Amino acid sequence: MSAPLRLVVFDCDGTLIDSQHMIVAAMNHAFDAHGLPRLPREKVLSIVGLSLDEAIEALVPQVELPVRRLLTESYKGAFFELRTRKELAEPLFPGVREVLDALGAQENVLLGIATGKSQRGLRHALETHGLRDYFVTLQTADDAPSKPHPEMLRRAMRETGVNPADTVLIGDTTFDMEMARAARAHALGVDWGYHEPHLLTACGARAVLGDFAGLTPALEDIWAPMAITGGA
Repeated sequence: MSAPLRLVVFDCDGTLIDSQHMIVAAMNHAFDAHGLPRLPREKVLSIVGLSLDEAIEALVPQVELPVRRLLTESYKGAFFELRTRKELAEPLFPGVREVLDALGAQENVLLGIATGKSQRGLRHALETHGLRDYFVTLQTADDAPSKPHPEMLRRAMRETGVNPADTVLIGDTTFDMEMARAARAHALGVDWGYHEPHLLTACGARAVLGDFAGLTPALEDIWAPMAITGGA
């Protein structure tokens, strides 16, 4: 009997790509443009993972909707303009390429992304790092409601034909963990992103990784019991 298809879906910002400097700089530019006081860095990074509209609302719920829409557009424009600045580079976290190579070499494993970025922003980031060909499904804020709503992950599973029991979401925020739980998929956290590890565990992470070297053993831990019992 052939092994069942497995799906590993990664969050992008804070999981694969270290985008914190760019996000904070673009948010500061947006707030400056509309005469609003800048927010603490930790506050800005706490909303990474949400779609941009949801993130702005979470940051300044007291601001009227028309102004929040202007902030959203200003952030997009600033992000586009600032991404050429070397000091705001968005590097890959250590071990990303190696783990994608290892997973991509497994015939029954498919890779995807679910992110609060736009399709344009995600594709630019992947192309910048030469990662586009690793992923068979790209789910963004353009395609589905913001995390933690499960639709992005459900779309990824529908596109690949993989069951929730054979799907694992890798992310750095509680939004990722809650999305996986709502989609009835497995979740693994990473400790180098924007939410504290104990919060990830509280929201459903099976484990929280300290580096990407721990991902393959963690996946085997999830999938090995299903191999023994014949799968879900």
